[in-house]
Amino acid sequence: MVAITYIEHDGTRHTVDVDPQMNLMEGATLNMVPGVVGMCGGICSCATCHCYLPPDWVERLPPPAEGERQILDALALRRPNSRLGCQIAISAAMDGLEVGLPADGNAG
Repeated sequence: MVAITYIEHDGTRHTVDVDPQMNLMEGATLNMVPGVVGMCGGICSCATCHCYLPPDWVERLPPPAEGERQILDALALRRPNSRLGCQIAISAAMDGLEVGLPADGNAG
């Protein structure tokens, strides 16, 4: 298992163990992290798993595919380190990763 900490916009932290065969969205929804809905089930068609990666992780991961970029471009709370959690596969190297969550409950 990989320890991932999801940090709500108010600073509330939720550290959960995530199976390396999952993605960030699944890790949050299966552990009932507030603010991560995963409404589309992980098919990259909504933004209810919008999250902020630590800046040093942005370059360590593959860049967003075109579909993810289009969804991110439409978000009012997008930042340079915004990603959709459903598109970030968990790996053992991510143990200890801290992921920020937007203030609006991940809708945008």
